[in-house]
Amino acid sequence: MRLVGCDFSSTPTRRKPIVMAWGRCEGDEVFVESLEAFPTLEAWTDRLMAEPAWAGGFDFPFGLPREFVVAQGWPLDWAACMAVFAGLSRAALRDRFVAFCAARPVGGKFAHRATDRPAGSSPSMKWVNPPVAWMMHAGVPRLLAAGAWLPGQGGLPGSRKVALEAYPGLVARDLLGVQSYKSDDRAKQTVARREARDRLVSRLEAGEGRLGLRLALTPTLRDALVADASGDSLDAALCLMLAAWGAKRARSEGPGYGLPALMDPLEGWIVGA
Repeated sequence: MRLVGCDFSSTPTRRKPIVMAWGRCEGDEVFVESLEAFPTLEAWTDRLMAEPAWAGGFDFPFGLPREFVVAQGWPLDWAACMAVFAGLSRAALRDRFVAFCAARPVGGKFAHRATDRPAGSSPSMKWVNPPVAWMMHAGVPRLLAAGAWLPGQGGLPGSRKVALEAYPGLVARDLLGVQSYKSDDRAKQTVARREARDRLVSRLEAGEGRLGLRLALTPTLRDALVADASGDSLDAALCLMLAAWGAKRARSEGPGYGLPALMDPLEGWIVGA
């Protein structure tokens, strides 16, 4: 089974495509074999459909906070909830998010999933800065259309395509702290951020950090990860490493891919958190 890491965009373009890093894991080494870019959601979905077997880490949420779902009166079964969520327009969802937040006190506007605190991730109902709710709205239905299985949640039982929710910031903060290593704003694509990307890659190559894995790169691919000032290529590689961590746990511990046994299937969990 091939491994893949995906830095996702809900509205990809040629300038800001979805980036996927393909690779494999041998022992404690994660080899990046190729980087691929997709300017449309359709092209990305077709690629996932075409590959017969993979385990992937995808940088977008797979579930909503239970508190928000209950407040909406939506089904508490994950598949049924996602069907309702995906069937609504962004405008209709935004109205629901705004109304939910407006009724809550300052400092606690958003509902959080149980995984958000250990992962340090944004609430999955957030529709701006970053718009992770729109990423879920675009990404989850297409993973299901590609025939993926989302461990602990749903999808196609017995599928050889396994999708794990990944968050590259979980790995990056472990090695860089709060130091920024990327920006989509050209004015903020500084030498300091490039140096931070180089330092992050070097630490991954040395096997440092919480995952206990070493990143293996050709000189060409290493240069590509460091040179991409947006950080998208590096984030795809970080998601690949999280997918490798989950796949190793599946081989040693069973089909849970390292996810908590008592995880809330409605909310999901970020692999490695």
